[in-house]
Amino acid sequence: MEESESGDSMTIQRRVGLLYDERMCKHNTPDDDYHPENPNRIKTIWNKLVANNIPQRCVVLNAKEAEDKYLLAVHSKNHVNLIRNISSKQFDSRRNRIAAKLNSIYFNEGSSEAAYIAAGSVIEVAERVAKGELHSAAAIVRPPGHHAEHDEAMGFCLFNNVAVATSFLLDERPELGIKKILIVDWDVHHGNGTQKMFWKDPRVLFFSVHRHEFGSFYPANDDGLYTMIGQGPGAGYNINVPWEHGRCGDADYLAVWDQILIPVAKEFDPDMIIVSAGFDAAVGDPLGGCRVTPYGYSVLLKKLMDFAHGKIVLALEGGYNLDSVANSFLACMEVLLESKPIAGSSEAYPFESTWRVIQAVRKKLSAYWPTLADEIPLKLTSHKAPPPHLLISSSDSEDEVDKTPNIVSDNMVAVVQEITEPLSKLKVEDSHDQAAAKSVPWRSELSKTDIWHATFGLNMWKRRFLCYIQGGQVDGMGKRCSGSMDKNPPKEILWKTFSHRLFFGHESTRTWGSGGVAFLHPESSVDENTYMCMYQITLEQFNDVLFQENVSSNEMDSPAFDLADLQSVTNQGSVSLEVFKKQWYHNVVYLGKEKDIPILTITCSLSDVESFKSKKLPLCAPCNEYANTLIQGLVEGGQLSEEEASAYIKAASKPL
Repeated sequence: MEESESGDSMTIQRRVGLLYDERMCKHNTPDDDYHPENPNRIKTIWNKLVANNIPQRCVVLNAKEAEDKYLLAVHSKNHVNLIRNISSKQFDSRRNRIAAKLNSIYFNEGSSEAAYIAAGSVIEVAERVAKGELHSAAAIVRPPGHHAEHDEAMGFCLFNNVAVATSFLLDERPELGIKKILIVDWDVHHGNGTQKMFWKDPRVLFFSVHRHEFGSFYPANDDGLYTMIGQGPGAGYNINVPWEHGRCGDADYLAVWDQILIPVAKEFDPDMIIVSAGFDAAVGDPLGGCRVTPYGYSVLLKKLMDFAHGKIVLALEGGYNLDSVANSFLACMEVLLESKPIAGSSEAYPFESTWRVIQAVRKKLSAYWPTLADEIPLKLTSHKAPPPHLLISSSDSEDEVDKTPNIVSDNMVAVVQEITEPLSKLKVEDSHDQAAAKSVPWRSELSKTDIWHATFGLNMWKRRFLCYIQGGQVDGMGKRCSGSMDKNPPKEILWKTFSHRLFFGHESTRTWGSGGVAFLHPESSVDENTYMCMYQITLEQFNDVLFQENVSSNEMDSPAFDLADLQSVTNQGSVSLEVFKKQWYHNVVYLGKEKDIPILTITCSLSDVESFKSKKLPLCAPCNEYANTLIQGLVEGGQLSEEEASAYIKAASKPL
């Protein structure tokens, strides 16, 4: 440790490692289509740090590819083999098909190299800090890692970078004296992969604070519940803090640090801290919908530096607003270098739900961490922010800004203004508050126009379709739906037959396994007849259905299908939606009018049909469970008897 004298004060010069390698930018969507997890994320961070002379103050490290033996400590042999080879020529014809079977994953010719470098980079910085060569370090890596599980890539993540580095220090380098590691995952999504890898390991205290919404927020399961505390010798060493809604900000996160994480960290006394540093809980992030500021992140990190002699490693996870992620990362680097937060303050109070979640977590874990058994003083819990749905104006004006108390000092104004979008544009409100939705201008506009959404597949079953409107889950659904922002039920439901061919394509789905799913031929044919259940909904609700049907979310800043598209589809007969280009149901088809209201359905494109015909895409009969759900929809809708419906599905399963 070096010291430099300035006047009468002594300033500690911290040795901080920084790692960035542009080869990780080679991982991109196959056709360079837009995707939130893209190379600009790390480029923007690096450029921001360079512009602020951060690399000159750091020890800049070279990236190294991870060795298979270290990856195999947390991943299966099949998974490592897949990621190692997925970018090779032998996978050219299968790469996209494999990605389509995974949850929120894409591959290209640069994916293997980027994944190996990302995991190897976190190992490199962690080992340097463990050796004492550096006080702390940060790795600007992608693809991210915390969703990647033992045998599966998911959620933009290929290898679990933090888990690989943690296992490396504990099991491969015991001579470095790192016997206990605290993993702090402040990414807005739950770190499901990391949790499972250390579920029974008391050497690792895994802490995740994340937006959960009772299992409806990605990864949309119960893994992130506060009741998930570990098992066997690892019981009590897994701590989840699940937000009930979006819009949580500095005050909420700081309350969790002060009332849960810091007391437990004191008892655990880690030898090192590794932060799964996702910045998608930052204000303005299009996926996270929370409001943590750069100042907030800097305080969270500063509080962690009181432990493990400041041996901290930051590994980038999520964060999809480029300005926001860059400014937040910069704020954290200033803390690592100077051991103090950037200047600023936050005077907002936590939500009432935040205190409720904190108290539930403390009660559940108090048997394992006695420090959590004490009651939180009433003078703290009595200070609460208004409910989140009251923090959004019902005005339709785009210029309406969030008036929530979240005050920063003058020298932070420029930073905050640079990254803050008008919060009225974001889908960050309580999912049950319809009035709040109208503060997003396009929603207000499209809510005034009705369409018929004609369904030919599983959504013929009314109960299933209503999940896309009102939220929820029924048998045969792999995930819980968040529902539309406007949860009013369809104004009317009608059945009608159309002269189009129903067929079944693709060889399998994540939910149903082997077997095809329903498609409608976009062109009509007098020889064909397809039963369709039509729901009269608003164009706003139709957009929410489109997003949930294609990408399992309705969080968007702009519509996928607006009034101009409605005019185009009426004139042209169909419109392929660019935002869903790689999804199965990206083509909106116009089927005429009923009661002077346009009838729309969603299916594949004509080029997809040709691919099915040429066997480039496989045709495949549906599995029994899938077919039975279609039959249930037809029978409950009063269209066919069970025997007739079964014959109808069998006939549609014939080749094109």
